[in-house]
Amino acid sequence: MRTMVLWCPDWSVTAGLLELADEQGDSPVTVAAPAVVLANNKVVVCNTAARSEGVRRGQRRRDAQARCPEVVLLSANPARDARWFEPVLSAVEEVRPGVAPLRPGMLAVPAPGRYFARAGLSGEEAAAAVLAEHLVGAGVWDCRFGSADDLYTAERAARLATAQACTVVPVGGSALFLRGLPVTVLADDGPEGAELADLLRRLGLVLLGDFAALSGASVSNRFGSYGMDVWRRVHGEEVSRLASRTPPPELACEISFEPPLESAEAVTFSVRTTAERFIAGLADRQLVATGVRVEAEFEDIGHGGGVSARTWLHPRCFTSRDLVDRVHWQLQAGMATSGLRSRKTTGERIDAPVTLVRFLPDTVEPAGDHADGLWGGGADDQVVRGVARVQAVVGYDAVRVPVRQGGRSAADRQTLVPWGERPVGLRPVDRPWPGQIPGPAPSRVFAEGREAEVVDEAGVAVAITARGVVTGAPWRFRVGQRWQPVGSWAGPWPVDESWWLGAGAGGRSARFQVVGVDGRAWLLRWTSPGSWAAEAAYD
Repeated sequence: MRTMVLWCPDWSVTAGLLELADEQGDSPVTVAAPAVVLANNKVVVCNTAARSEGVRRGQRRRDAQARCPEVVLLSANPARDARWFEPVLSAVEEVRPGVAPLRPGMLAVPAPGRYFARAGLSGEEAAAAVLAEHLVGAGVWDCRFGSADDLYTAERAARLATAQACTVVPVGGSALFLRGLPVTVLADDGPEGAELADLLRRLGLVLLGDFAALSGASVSNRFGSYGMDVWRRVHGEEVSRLASRTPPPELACEISFEPPLESAEAVTFSVRTTAERFIAGLADRQLVATGVRVEAEFEDIGHGGGVSARTWLHPRCFTSRDLVDRVHWQLQAGMATSGLRSRKTTGERIDAPVTLVRFLPDTVEPAGDHADGLWGGGADDQVVRGVARVQAVVGYDAVRVPVRQGGRSAADRQTLVPWGERPVGLRPVDRPWPGQIPGPAPSRVFAEGREAEVVDEAGVAVAITARGVVTGAPWRFRVGQRWQPVGSWAGPWPVDESWWLGAGAGGRSARFQVVGVDGRAWLLRWTSPGSWAAEAAYD
C-alpha cells in the first residue's frame, strides 16, 4: 500500500491569520499578508510574504520588524493550529477516507490507485489534482502532495512539490530518491534532525546517499538510534503503517427560525429545547463540554446576512441553562466575530432578525472527570451556581476573578478575567523578571498610585542615580499628608523598561519597601526624574 502525504506549508501562520480574520469581522486580515509566529520572542514560523522581505526563522522579533515593519505578529498556539486544520481533514475525508493526521498542516492517506486516473495523468497525480481542487474550494490554496512507498519518503516528496502539485516517487524508488537529497532536509524533523544534519555537514557528508554509504555498525555507534532510523530509511527498509482516524461524531445542534426573531428574549426562549438536546447528545457518549461555540445567523437585507460567533468556556462543564445564558449575553453584546459587520443590540431588541442559532462543541472531556464525589459537590457547586445567577443578572463581563501572571510590579502580576473564561495570553510566572519585588506579596494593590514623598536625614528628596544607587538613606516619608519617620526599609529594585515607547510610557524607576514607626508597611515607587507614589500596602 503506497502512501500520499498532504502538506500545507507554514500552517501555523495560516491558522493564525484565519483566526485573526475571524475575530476582525469589519477588517479581515488577508492570508497573503506577511506574518510570523513568535515563541520566546523569536520567529519560529514565517510565511512566503514575510520571507520575501528578509524575515527568517530564528530571528528576534525586533529584527523581523526591522526588515518588514508591516509584518503581522502571531503567538504560538498548537491548539489553534489543530482547530483550524480540522476542516482540512474533513474536506479530504469527503474525497478519500482513511485520513491519518500527522500534525497540524500535514496528513497522510493511502495513495489512491487507478480510480482517479485520467488521460496523461497517473492515478496518484490525478487524485492529488482532485484533492487540490477540493481544498482550494474550501479555502486552502497552498497544498502540496507527495506519493511514495513509505510515509517518510512521501513526506520528503511533498516538501519538494510546488503549490497544488504532486511529486510521485516510482514504486521501489524510495531509496534512490532519498539518497539524492541534501542532509539539510533532516532539519525538518525537529531539533534532533537539525543536530544530526549539522554534524553530517561538518563531517563532509553532503547528501543522504553519502550517509547511507557508511556501515550500519558505524552509524549505530556514532549517531545513535535516530541516526540509525534515518540510515534505514535511506536504505528503503522502513515499513510504516498509517493510523487512520475515526471521523468525530456530529455533535452540533441548531435551530432555525421562520419567520426570523427580532427579540433576544424570544431567541433565548426558543433555544432551550435545542440546548437540552445538545447536552443530551454529549451525555449519550459519556462526554461533557467545557468549551462551546455559539453561532447566531442574522438576516440582513442588502448584505446577504451575517454571523455572530463566539467560543464560550466554562470553569466546570456546560448545562443547558448555561448555554441559554450564553446565547442571551451574546445577542445583547452583539459580539460579531465572523460576520460581514458588527451588530450592536439596544435593550432586548437586536438590529437584525436572527434566523438560526447553532451550538458546536469546541472542547469535550469525559463525563467521569467532572462527576460529583461520593457525597456530592458541596460548597463548590453552590458557589458556581450562585456566581452564575449573579452573572445572569448583571452581565457576563461584570463578574471578574483575579488571575496571577508574571510581572515586576504588584499590579503587573495580576489581571482580571470574566468568571468562567479561561485566561489566555498571560505572561508566564516561571520566567525571570529582573527588578521583581520579593515576597511576601502586598495585601492591597492600589488601582492608581497614591501621592507619596521620601526624604533623607537632611530633608532632601531621595532619588536614584543612573547606576541604581540611592542618593541618601530614607529618613522620613509620607503617603498622603501625614509625615512619619522610617522604621526600616529595603531596596531599591531598579528597572528601566519601555523606554523605547517614548515619554510617559515607562523609563527608569525603582521600588522600595518602607515600614513606618506606626508598623504599617508600604511599597513605594520612585520614577525619574523625581516623583514618588505608593503602589501597594502590606496590611
